[in-house]
Amino acid sequence: MSEHHTGPIEVGAPMNYSEHEKTYSGFLNAAKFGTMLVCVLLLAMLVGFFTTGGFFGGLLVFVILSVAGFVLLR
Repeated sequence: MSEHHTGPIEVGAPMNYSEHEKTYSGFLNAAKFGTMLVCVLLLAMLVGFFTTGGFFGGLLVFVILSVAGFVLLR
């Protein structure tokens, strides 16, 4: 029914763990900063569309919160 193997489980090329860690770290940073930018954009749109801030108020909120987010998430 099933085959019983007695050899090594890994038969492929050896894994490059340092590159794997760099890729994973890059993905986490992209997800973290991307989520922050989407949230900041939504807040800026909220200020721009639903308050008397207008376009420039929303732009100002976007710039200030983006800079604060990048500084805090480093």
